[in-house]
Amino acid sequence: MNLIVNFAPTGMVPTREMTPHVPLEINEIVEQVHQATEIGITLVHLHARRPGSGEPSHDPAIYGRLIEAIRSFAPELVICVSLSGRSVQDLEARAAPLALDGDLRPDMGSLTLSSLNFSRQASLNAPDVIQALARRMRQRGIAPELEVFDLGMLNYARYLIRKQVLHPPFYFNLLLGNVAGAQADPLHLAALLRELPEEALWSLAGLGSAQTAISAIAVALGGGVRIGLEDNIWLDAGRTRLATNRQLLERVHSLAAIHERSVMPPREFRERLGLKTRCTPHSPV
Repeated sequence: MNLIVNFAPTGMVPTREMTPHVPLEINEIVEQVHQATEIGITLVHLHARRPGSGEPSHDPAIYGRLIEAIRSFAPELVICVSLSGRSVQDLEARAAPLALDGDLRPDMGSLTLSSLNFSRQASLNAPDVIQALARRMRQRGIAPELEVFDLGMLNYARYLIRKQVLHPPFYFNLLLGNVAGAQADPLHLAALLRELPEEALWSLAGLGSAQTAISAIAVALGGGVRIGLEDNIWLDAGRTRLATNRQLLERVHSLAAIHERSVMPPREFRERLGLKTRCTPHSPV
């Protein structure tokens, strides 16, 4: 199978004080997504930041501006908006980007399948909120990007499938290396892969210094890769060189070349997930 490259350029944590390379303003995020499409990606996992302050935001107006600009040069690119519970727990605030309509409607929304602790912060995802977000996405024709940090989250995914809250086809991001979750360890990864629903598409993300090793494992095993400054701001494990998104993407392309894997085009990903096909600027409508 072609390699899914899930580009996560911004996240909620990196600041300008941490790295000058993280895109925070709308034009910066759009430009780095533009560069990424030229290198080759399948989808983009977007976080909105408030203009000026760089604070994380669920404001649909900000997401709308990001999506409109990105679709002006990459209409087929699959766009996923973050519905994170890390800074906001209120259901209506988190679900607000799902109400965007027409060409501004996102293709996917992130859905973390349980609450979890990061090193300095919690992401709160109550069962009723998870299920409400999943149902709203289904009503809007938006696919969930299922985020899994430990085995319990996959158990909960299977529960939601049995309850018919989640419906195939599925796309999972398995995030390894968080202090309170599954580690970047082959045995931890094997346990997660064993519990995936049949025929699920999946990508791996290595957090922090685990990013390069986990990317290499994902490429070798035939999975996809989530890559970007959201998960890791360093180019080397010794943390001596700050990375750019371009460098991280180019490294994944080098790994893909070694394993003779091509990047999955957005159109193929859309077909596999049953997402609406969008016309390119030169395609007949």
